[in-house]
Amino acid sequence: MGKRVAIVGAGVSGLASIKCCLEEGLEPTCFERSDDLGGLWRFTEHVEEGRASLYKSVVSNSCKEMSCYSDFPFPEDYPNYVPNSQFLDYLKMYANHFNLLKHIQFKTKVCSVAKCSDFTVSGQWEVVTLHKEKQESAIFDAVMVCTGFLTNPYLPLDSFPGINAFKGQYFHSRQYKHPDIFKDKRVLVIGMGNSGTDIAVEASHLAKKVFLSTTGGAWVISRIFDSGYPWDMVFMTRFQNMLRNSLPTPIVTWLMARKINNWLNHANYGLMPDDRTQLKEFVLNDELPGRIITGKVFIRPSIKEVKENSVIFNNTSKEEPIDIIVFATGYTFAFPFLDESVVKVEDGQASLYKYIFPAHLQKSTLAIIGLIKPLGSMIPTGETQARWAVRVLKGVNKLPPPSVMIEEVNARKKNKPGWFGLCYCKALQADYITYIDELLTYINAKPNLFSMLLTDPHLALTLFFGPCSPYQFRLTGPGKWEGARNAIMTQWDRTFKVTKARVVQESPSPLESFLKLFSFLALLVAIFLIFL
Repeated sequence: MGKRVAIVGAGVSGLASIKCCLEEGLEPTCFERSDDLGGLWRFTEHVEEGRASLYKSVVSNSCKEMSCYSDFPFPEDYPNYVPNSQFLDYLKMYANHFNLLKHIQFKTKVCSVAKCSDFTVSGQWEVVTLHKEKQESAIFDAVMVCTGFLTNPYLPLDSFPGINAFKGQYFHSRQYKHPDIFKDKRVLVIGMGNSGTDIAVEASHLAKKVFLSTTGGAWVISRIFDSGYPWDMVFMTRFQNMLRNSLPTPIVTWLMARKINNWLNHANYGLMPDDRTQLKEFVLNDELPGRIITGKVFIRPSIKEVKENSVIFNNTSKEEPIDIIVFATGYTFAFPFLDESVVKVEDGQASLYKYIFPAHLQKSTLAIIGLIKPLGSMIPTGETQARWAVRVLKGVNKLPPPSVMIEEVNARKKNKPGWFGLCYCKALQADYITYIDELLTYINAKPNLFSMLLTDPHLALTLFFGPCSPYQFRLTGPGKWEGARNAIMTQWDRTFKVTKARVVQESPSPLESFLKLFSFLALLVAIFLIFL
């Protein structure tokens, strides 16, 4: 009989954790407080306590080829950026395909997870749950926490003088569901993350006037990148990542700013980030520039004062009439069922080795999955975390001594910028490809491009220069998927299947043929310089 593992939450990371446990012969039991799986991706008309909430129009910011589970591609007829309803359908397909549902207990709240009295020897946990007003307790050999970090809204009202005197309506973006409430209203959205920008754009189609207030600005990019390709399939390649990490940080940030400003000069639109050294999460929005240039959305700085029916921004003494204020001010996270002696949250982060394991525990039998903000999709990130974590929980892979882990965690918390590559200095930020490769190395699942260049050069070049899609993580090692190579070689076919509905016959010109030949020769030279 395998070890019993309790999994908290049946969202994208929870489902992956169940599957990983089954692959390693463990016995998972997943506790989900709501009546269905999907976590963040399950839309409901009302906000549910303890569960992430999304609005009706949410679409994925990472394309389907980059945000799928590594051994389960999205259906080829799905759009490249997936609406939340179809994303939920995909998660249900995944759960049914791998027979995960029988391991989930729905409508079951986890009240507490505590060390057993003999924890220093057994590493076991007592998990207390509540189902239909009946409390139960069970002992588990390990616990995987997959509750995410988008459940506790951060609403800093003290930072907005006069807000208590405001006679209009105000609420956190977590409460937002549909744009109808903005019809003919004067709307202020505070916070320029992805949610705030989405809400401002949606409101601008119905509202009388919309202001989007930002303190530090943001990089706004389109989902549609060069030549109409999905942005992350172009940006997220091993070649590009190696190039970025080989250049000094000032040069990388300058090049990135130049590239982004080619699409939209951020300074001209009042969007330019104040801090352009430390990487801030990209804002993915295809409509914002058009709404600004047509006078539907007005970018403003931070709020100086809120009055009964208006606000005053920091760069002017003029009062702007406002009816509704939306605080898109982000989230905090906590683990109410865990004692602080197990996991303590400070300054927006926890003391987790590799963003997964509490560094100080005598027994590494508790893992936090999905508490990270990579510059890439959460699904393959959480899945890769789970693959390694399960092997640690099983005892196949070993962690360093607690002193070594604590030292590394403390060094990361200091957020010291490096000299090369992009600067990931914000809490929970990580370099997507570098981080996943590190975890894959621990389970001997990282593809070896050098040896592959000799045995399968076409695949090796595709891995290096093409999108770093999740299928790469299943080419070798534990959990190897026989369909991985084919999925990689056909990823562009699936990408364009849904958009290339009208085929136009093109006859190549002699110049085009010459340029292709020249590009091929240049590619060979680049490969020679890189690998030799």
